[in-house]
Amino acid sequence: MAPLDQTRKASRQAAPGDTGIASRLLAWYDAHHRDLPWRITPGAFAGGARADPYRVWLSEVMLQQTTVEAVKAYFRNFVEKWPTVEALAAAPAEDVMKAWAGLGYYSRARNLKACADLVALRGGHFPDTEAGLRELPGIGAYTAAAIAAIAFDRPAAVVDGNVERVMTRLHSIETPLSEAKPEIRALVEKLVPQTRPGDLAQAMMDLGATICTPKRPRCMLCPVREDCSAVLTGDPERFPVRVPKDDKPLRKGAAFVAERGDGAILLRKRPEKGLLGGMTEVPTTGWTARIDGATTADAAPFSADWRRAGQIGHVFTHFALELEIFHAPVKGEAPDGHFWSLAHEISGEALPTVMKKAIEAAIPGATKKQRPH
Repeated sequence: MAPLDQTRKASRQAAPGDTGIASRLLAWYDAHHRDLPWRITPGAFAGGARADPYRVWLSEVMLQQTTVEAVKAYFRNFVEKWPTVEALAAAPAEDVMKAWAGLGYYSRARNLKACADLVALRGGHFPDTEAGLRELPGIGAYTAAAIAAIAFDRPAAVVDGNVERVMTRLHSIETPLSEAKPEIRALVEKLVPQTRPGDLAQAMMDLGATICTPKRPRCMLCPVREDCSAVLTGDPERFPVRVPKDDKPLRKGAAFVAERGDGAILLRKRPEKGLLGGMTEVPTTGWTARIDGATTADAAPFSADWRRAGQIGHVFTHFALELEIFHAPVKGEAPDGHFWSLAHEISGEALPTVMKKAIEAAIPGATKKQRPH
């Protein structure tokens, strides 16, 4: 199994249509896909079969903010009553709303009817591109990508809650989910293959729904566990990282990870009294539970070629902390009050979790190295 630093580097730099992860997901999907009433057989596009855009669109709209199990019966009822988009367009709006009752978020039903009316006016054909689909009522970025990929086999990046969970774990994304969405989408785009993009989208959804679940994920059954950074760190449930609740104040600061040429990391000991008293840390700015610290490289304890290495979050009992992480190669003796910890000694230092996160953000795998025997 590859070391964590190698795994992260390989996964984040994967080429578009990465054949390793994508092919394993597709093989898993072929064998373990969920049997859902709006789906066609995996790989059917290759044999000339086509998904019904109407059914794909209807299912995706219904699945917004609703579970698959809740949607199944509603979907079957709709397609029995209105088997085509033209039939749905011809139905009285009141009947559509009645059939929707119980699914909630009723603006979806109104948009559903408006969309059906417009598509019917255009000859009953859905646009086959994300851009065209987004022009229709009630179709946002996610739904457009899903329909384009699943119904038209377009290489679109489909990112729902399940996919977000899979990707944040696969790459140990420390950025809070609300801020990480562009990064997640970019990583999904790298995975999308030119063939079977719709199946890959559904594979990732199924993986999140059945294996990579929010609680107690079944990692031993996961087809991409060997590529998963969160599996290697042993804490997949920590991802995706959520923005702390409002009832805890959010403090900010910066941490500076200085690395010597031999891999040693510059550390210091915190004061015996106070938060994390007596623990070891990388140099940070003066944040506390009550005040923020500086967040820029200008606040570094000494001059160096500091480069931003990301952001980490950590929740303490009474507050949440958000640290900007900076990394720099450094030569020479340790400054007063600091010391160099050799690469194989870092894992044995008295580093609190927040400091391990800071180091890992700058040097993936650094806190996992063991002293050679």
